[in-house]
Amino acid sequence: MTMSDTRPSAPVIEVARLSVAYGQVRALEDVNVALAPGRICALIGVNGSGKSTLFKALMGLVVPDAGDVSLFGLPTGEARRRQLVAYMPQTEDVDWTFPVSVADVVAMGLYGRLGITRRLRGVDRAAVDDALERVGLSDLRRRQIGQLSGGQRKRVFIARSIAQDARLLLLDEPFAGVDRTSEHTMIRLLKTLRDEGRSVLVSTHDLAGAPALSDEAILLHGSVLAHGDPADVLTPANLALAFGQLAAPALAEGDS
Repeated sequence: MTMSDTRPSAPVIEVARLSVAYGQVRALEDVNVALAPGRICALIGVNGSGKSTLFKALMGLVVPDAGDVSLFGLPTGEARRRQLVAYMPQTEDVDWTFPVSVADVVAMGLYGRLGITRRLRGVDRAAVDDALERVGLSDLRRRQIGQLSGGQRKRVFIARSIAQDARLLLLDEPFAGVDRTSEHTMIRLLKTLRDEGRSVLVSTHDLAGAPALSDEAILLHGSVLAHGDPADVLTPANLALAFGQLAAPALAEGDS
């Protein structure tokens, strides 16, 4: 599926007046977000600020109480059907004991185009091979997914999105539990994908690293407190709103 199949000049992500509640708990309230193509956007906020709920709303995994969500100018379900978007959930949302290999997980990104037999063709196997090579995991292709390190597991999901040729990557806490070397490897890879025209929305707690990682940032606390250049978003005043008055000065100096 090519970008010509989407609405011309449509934002990659367009969220208008989005509200989501779990029972009496309001997770998101009147959220408005637009993300242009070819950008890495850092999504920042405390635990419970609604970051994961926003990802799930973008994937159509929760039903909003109000508002509209579109990806590439399309309803979320249609964007998923066309395989325009790939999603990496938080680590605890994945069953790492499931008996599948690294290559099997990467190949899952192709299932939408394989038909009911899900039989890989030569071009599909080549896409899996290329994706594994790009993330540096070719030699682990037959390893059971749960036997990998934290950083390797995250790279498998990125490889799956590459094989899928997704134009938008939604990454929920991809650097959690990952060593610095793996984190830097992943950041370089995400920037390469960005330079190829893909877009990335990535949640992170690393405030000090956000400017180097991203082209823009969203500060979320149930609603959008700020959205723009990371230097303009991650100010002491804004961080005080998101993290509290006492935490803001230390966070602004890079203590994440």
